[in-house]
Amino acid sequence: MVDNNTIMESGICIECGAKGIDGLSCYEMFQFPLVWEHNDPKLYDLHFWLVSCYMIQHPSNYTEDGYNLLIKLFTHAYDNKWGTDYILRKNRELVLKIGKITNPLPNHKRKRIYRKWSMTIEDIYINGEKNAINNISKWRDMIRKDLQI
Repeated sequence: MVDNNTIMESGICIECGAKGIDGLSCYEMFQFPLVWEHNDPKLYDLHFWLVSCYMIQHPSNYTEDGYNLLIKLFTHAYDNKWGTDYILRKNRELVLKIGKITNPLPNHKRKRIYRKWSMTIEDIYINGEKNAINNISKWRDMIRKDLQI
């Protein structure tokens, strides 16, 4: 299965390793918490972390500089406990310095490399909206640990 952002082979994302659930790709599962956050301001406060966790696990969406910027921003924000407003301001500053951050190649021409992650969007989706705040926070923590390996 191929959507505009991921490739699933035998029901598993070839990049992040998430198992497709309910016939959904990892990208399609990612859309659910994006909708859920509109129902809960506390969940919306985690928007940066939700998007960053997903995108860190899908580096093919970025240029090399763009991906490195994301990792740098994520780790600095996490390690220094930055607030959302500060994170967004720093993101704008960093993006201005490097220019193009998204991969300009068509989806089918992007190089994808599998990496084993402790948690993926599958864990957020399967545990539902009620548990999203706790699970996104846990995902953020697990991504930070996985990046240290």
